[in-house]
Amino acid sequence: MARVAFIGLGNMGGGMAANLAKAGHDVRAFDLSAEALDRAKKAGCLPAESTEAAVAEAEAIVTMLPAGKHVRDVYETGIIGKAPPSAILMDCSTIDVVTAREEAEKAQAKGYQMVDAPVSGGIAAAEAGTLTFMVGGTREAFERAEPFLDIMGKAVIHAGGAGAGQAAKICNNMLLGASMVATCETFVLARKLGLDPQTFFDISSQASGQCWSMTSYCPLPGVGPETPADRDYDGGFAAALMLKDLRLAMEAARSVDSYTPMGSDAEELYTRFAEKLGGGGKDFSAIIKMIDDSWQAEGAVPPPPPGVQLPK
Repeated sequence: MARVAFIGLGNMGGGMAANLAKAGHDVRAFDLSAEALDRAKKAGCLPAESTEAAVAEAEAIVTMLPAGKHVRDVYETGIIGKAPPSAILMDCSTIDVVTAREEAEKAQAKGYQMVDAPVSGGIAAAEAGTLTFMVGGTREAFERAEPFLDIMGKAVIHAGGAGAGQAAKICNNMLLGASMVATCETFVLARKLGLDPQTFFDISSQASGQCWSMTSYCPLPGVGPETPADRDYDGGFAAALMLKDLRLAMEAARSVDSYTPMGSDAEELYTRFAEKLGGGGKDFSAIIKMIDDSWQAEGAVPPPPPGVQLPK
């Protein structure tokens, strides 16, 4: 078993680190949150006082951080030059392609092997060890990272060179964001046309319109398999995170002059829902409530019934 440093123990990282510890690895974990460190300790990890302390004698290092600026800061101040050059570096954050490539180049210049390995699957998959990893880096670096990623996922796929994992992730989530909006619009229209939602699901899930957003992640409660819609859209993949990924996709599209009208529309809709209407903390499928005009942000006062005036 190996000594593994794990930096970033949020909703995703906590479950991932726990699975590495469960597999018998010596996991040295660090996060700025004392609560997250306490959960990691209960899951079998050894809390470290800092990133530098966690990586000092590590054979493998996994990071799961919020954004590119955090990845840049952690790698350039706490990992590169602090960890043994023999350690394999695995960044599982979802960040921009440019930062992923730049950090890989800086790591390589100091004698490290590094992969960008963003994930798909959500919190439940992180805890269950059934994530999908999209991995960018050299073939040799991928082969060194694969045994560790296998413990945390059901599928580990080499996407290509440095940054290719991030490219695959943002393209996948652009497709997911756009298809979820279309799925929500379709269910709302079907209902207004008098179709029973379950009946429409039974038809479309076996017809040419079927897609993952419908058959596996239906945005209506009580229709299809259980999804966050059945839990008042709590848990799952937050709309704010979907918006983050859509913005990364649009940034990447502009950098290569790629025409993405559906992706652009999805970004605009999730901006409206997550930021302007306060839906960022709900699952991204909750955007159906914006589409059918039933959304009400937590703490908002509902409008009065027609004809009723509130006292001034």
